[in-house]
Amino acid sequence: MIYPLLLEAPLKDYLWGGTRLKEEYGKNTDLDKVAESWELSCHEAGLSVIASGPDKGRTLKEWLEEQGDAVLGKRAAAFDYFPLLIKLIDAKGDLSVQVHPDNEYALRVEGEYGKTEMWYIVDCEPGASLLYGFKEKISQEEFQRRIEDNTLLEVCNKVPVHKGDVFFIDSGTLHAIGAGILICEIQQNSNTTYRIYDYGRVGADGKPRELHVEKALAVTKLEPPTRGTKPLADIDIFPHMEVKLLADCEYFKVYHANLHGESFLHAGDDSFQSLTVLEGALKLSCGKETLTLAKGNTVFVPAGTGSYQVTGQAEFILSKL
Repeated sequence: MIYPLLLEAPLKDYLWGGTRLKEEYGKNTDLDKVAESWELSCHEAGLSVIASGPDKGRTLKEWLEEQGDAVLGKRAAAFDYFPLLIKLIDAKGDLSVQVHPDNEYALRVEGEYGKTEMWYIVDCEPGASLLYGFKEKISQEEFQRRIEDNTLLEVCNKVPVHKGDVFFIDSGTLHAIGAGILICEIQQNSNTTYRIYDYGRVGADGKPRELHVEKALAVTKLEPPTRGTKPLADIDIFPHMEVKLLADCEYFKVYHANLHGESFLHAGDDSFQSLTVLEGALKLSCGKETLTLAKGNTVFVPAGTGSYQVTGQAEFILSKL
């Protein structure tokens, strides 16, 4: 039997993380800080666990392997792995300046797929900013020199951020989330990251954190970004719900929704769906099954579920293939 699955997220306590995911988003943990909550994950570095129904306590990965390809949908046939990883990220401090490789390089060098991702700015402190590509096109020689003499930040494109902004990070794009930003990130299911610059910080072992300069030199696009930072389109077809298309690429489609009352969504045979609640609460009803989703909850809706009802006052992200 297929039915929507409430998920419990694995949590990461990286040194730059804060406490908002514990205090505001319902992440119950003994960790002092929660930098990342992996809301939808079948990656071995952190597996989502089913938190509702008869399969409660099993990993989502185990359940999917048992159910077969149909619950992922027809578009998943283009992938030989579970294609998405969805995170909530609380950056109390600056993240390292980093880059992700494309599929070809990552498969050849790391043995897993590369990473294209997108960020939705859930919230941010006044004056918060992030790094997104370069101010101007630079040469490979200048890139290497600036890494070596610690002047890289001088040529990075620093962008002020606002709640509701959207950043699409193609593989090869230099980037860094800045302090005071809360993000919902939808990405390829990969954990390959190359640090380029880390502000001289040390890890829990008291040693400087590892940099991956040689690999970063091989994969970084040395140019300004070309994409805008606003939603792609408004979708005005749902009663009592304002929907915006945030991203549409070969790896994922992502929507932002504001629900005010009762509306209906549909999970067809093309793709599974994932809903992550950013604010408020909603009830998701499908047949005889009803789930109550609070702020910080994520649900996996199998492909082929068909029509399902959402009711409440809530802001959420819907992701699919």
